Amino acid sequence: MADKERGNSKALAGVVVSDKMDKTVVVQVERLVKHPVYRKYVRRRAKFMAHDESNDCRVGDTVLIRQSRPLSRHKRWRVSKVLERVA
Repeated sequence: MADKERGNSKALAGVVVSDKMDKTVVVQVERLVKHPVYRKYVRRRAKFMAHDESNDCRVGDTVLIRQSRPLSRHKRWRVSKVLERVA
């Protein structure tokens, strides 16, 4: 794709939690944030809809997603590559 020519785009790694749509997957991204008062690390999760052109991602796969132009009402990310496949 043209990721290199268009400048720096945000990239996130996450786990596919839904693949029921056509050419779309839902990716859950988890990050650790330090609590401001208790100084303990807390897990924060966010779900992103990502475009999967070839429909090859399955639930449980770890994928790398890159930010792109708006593709639909909710899709602003594309699946860049599959990092790990589920057995």
